[in-house]
Amino acid sequence: MDGHQATTPLPTRPGKIIAVHISYASRAEQRGRRPAQPSYFFKPSSSLAGSGGVVERPHGTELLAFEGEVALVIGTPARWVPPERAWDHVAAITAANDLGIYDLRAADRGSNVRSKGGDGYTPIGPGLIGARGVDPTAIRIRTWVNGELKQDDTTAGMIFPLARLVADLSQHLTLETGDVILTGTPAGSTVLEPGDVVEVEVDAAGASSGRLVTTVTQGTTPFSDVGALPKSDDTQRAEAWGSRAAAGLPEPFALTDELRDQLRQAPVATLSAQLRKRGLNNVVIEGVRPNLPSVKIVGTAKTLRFMPNREDLSASHGGGYNVQKQTFDTVGAGEVIVIEARGETGSGTLGDVLATRAVCRGAAGVVTDGGVRDYDAVAATGLPVFSLGPHPAVLGRKHVPWDVDVAVACGGATVLPGDVIVGDSDGVIVIPPHLAAEVAQAALAQEEEDQWVAGQVARGNPVEGLFPPNAEWRAKYEETL
Repeated sequence: MDGHQATTPLPTRPGKIIAVHISYASRAEQRGRRPAQPSYFFKPSSSLAGSGGVVERPHGTELLAFEGEVALVIGTPARWVPPERAWDHVAAITAANDLGIYDLRAADRGSNVRSKGGDGYTPIGPGLIGARGVDPTAIRIRTWVNGELKQDDTTAGMIFPLARLVADLSQHLTLETGDVILTGTPAGSTVLEPGDVVEVEVDAAGASSGRLVTTVTQGTTPFSDVGALPKSDDTQRAEAWGSRAAAGLPEPFALTDELRDQLRQAPVATLSAQLRKRGLNNVVIEGVRPNLPSVKIVGTAKTLRFMPNREDLSASHGGGYNVQKQTFDTVGAGEVIVIEARGETGSGTLGDVLATRAVCRGAAGVVTDGGVRDYDAVAATGLPVFSLGPHPAVLGRKHVPWDVDVAVACGGATVLPGDVIVGDSDGVIVIPPHLAAEVAQAALAQEEEDQWVAGQVARGNPVEGLFPPNAEWRAKYEETL
């Protein structure tokens, strides 16, 4: 028996430690994604530790986070057990801390081998609470860092009840005596620093696991280049700390009402000129025309990608609730659905039903470098659609719905999810979000100047020296400001 296992209250060394990714509603809300079904990963038994131990934050990493959890200890083997009998196979519960290094998450794409498998990364204990007489929906989990309460929730707030987790896992593998299930963490998990002391406690039926105490230390041995090296970015920092604000990061771009109004006032031609001044020439979605006269669209891109039709892929991806329908069902208010259809005009990429759904969702419009079915009916919904024109054929004649919320190529322009899309009778352009406010203000200023210049030309002045204004004319213009 190794040194880590010797300090735990477990009766035997577990053959398996199985952990749940997201299982609490509070955590799902914090992450902005709620799973339809539970998903799992394994942790090695060598990661076990007991109360009073230490855990190293590895050299070269910054994002060691705690996750206070309820641990289930399997008492009798479980295979193909229904939810109503699953709790009978649980012998005990206790406190656990599912520690992890977010700097290493990307290395294993959800398996968490490196990010959560380190020595001491599964403290458990200090005491066991017998499962008999425990209501699995009324277990309390609390976590403190340096004496400050960080997590406080109960299993009543779980998306997937504990018995369901046991039943689900038993469909796929035998849960053996002594196996441990880490049942997920509620909201409140955040980053630890060397010297921090974490305490986790589970209470149920008047009994307590006692406080599971772990102290963080700083590792000194660097990783070598024989494998993936730690790498952190703002996405990992926000998830490790719990939010962008907690991580000290600015909030992501938001298209405010004020900025939206500025972009609506600015002609696309003037916005294009301002982007060109900033070195951006390839931002026009070529060839698309509006379905409504004098229409203006402003919004952030929600992207949808079609692949060329192939019969086997059409059968597997084209029918049912495919990503095209999902996109129109989930588009947000003020978003523009941007469709990559490869300039293919031989079929529609949307019709009146999906257009109606987009209107109900508050979408700002659709831009597609393909065709539109039910062209007049789509226009009658009031949804602004920029396209290559009408076509009577259904999507499946030329396309297979493939990806949503990915980088797309529409009309020869690269469009990323969240890019700012502006369209009018001159066409549609793509504005990088970080430039949107600057470009909008510069375009409105340029528009005022251009209108003044046009007025001078209308009075009979030649364009030489006036368009653009030379020093003399600019001085006259600035006198009007």
